[in-house]
Amino acid sequence: MPTQPIKLGANCWNQYTDWPAFLAAQERADSLGFDSIWTWDHLYPIVGSDDGPILEGYLAMAAVALATEHATVGLMVGANTFRNPALVAKMITTLDHISGGRAVLGIGGAWFQTEHQAFGLEFGSGPPERLRWLAGALPIMRGMLHGQEPTAEGPRYTAKAVRNDPPPLQDHLPILIGGGGEKVTLRLVARYGDACNLGGGIENVRRKETILREHCEAVGRDQSEIERTVGIGTVVIRDSRQEAERDLRAIFERNGKADTWKDQPVGTPEDVAEKLAPFLEIGYRHFICGFPSPYDEESMTRLATEVRGMVEARQ
Repeated sequence: MPTQPIKLGANCWNQYTDWPAFLAAQERADSLGFDSIWTWDHLYPIVGSDDGPILEGYLAMAAVALATEHATVGLMVGANTFRNPALVAKMITTLDHISGGRAVLGIGGAWFQTEHQAFGLEFGSGPPERLRWLAGALPIMRGMLHGQEPTAEGPRYTAKAVRNDPPPLQDHLPILIGGGGEKVTLRLVARYGDACNLGGGIENVRRKETILREHCEAVGRDQSEIERTVGIGTVVIRDSRQEAERDLRAIFERNGKADTWKDQPVGTPEDVAEKLAPFLEIGYRHFICGFPSPYDEESMTRLATEVRGMVEARQ
């Protein structure tokens, strides 16, 4: 069997940055051949101090869509608590038109209480309630994206034969559901998702993959219809591991004096390839890579031009 190409995604953090630098990073990722480009859907910074600047995700990615040509565009992932789901379907459809058919609807239950309190957004009583809200939102969004006129009379969301006109350019605009909750979130992926996004290292993803397959079997879903994506953390590539770790610390210091994340894909190109390769064994071929401000050009370039080939050669 011929080997399948892997996919690379660039999640350029929208915190502790300015607009010109953020846009240039997204344009660079697109020109380097990244398959997907993303940013967060947050209103306060989530790494380091939350007392700092951050750009709003949907507006930022609409402008990015106009400035790029090839990669899919979306939020990693949208906060369901921020917006009415019918409005979200309309917004992502508009982004699909702006991008020429490259939009992905990323969505999740949301988690950062501080920004909800500051902006007066309902946060719910805890994760179970927010996941119930997400479960009520997904049929509305999916129905609108698939040319239906859904009606809903749930406790959280209502809709009455809501139209989505014009429809997306894509025949099937994909919904990516982020999160690895074993009882609810992964079951929602099995029912409604075209893609999932997991993280936390290979052993965690391996466990979640088993559970996702069980949910697919339970709801009668062909698991092969769901694209697997994995968040691998913050990538820093240098000629030596010591240099890469030093620069990682400097990047996190710039981002609100954040503590440096542990167990990241940091080091030489060979080190990073070694970190990614095990995910191929369980069918995860789309690697979403974090690029914080100041958007390290060397790491982004070497990931696309050196590491990609190393990982593909391990298949």
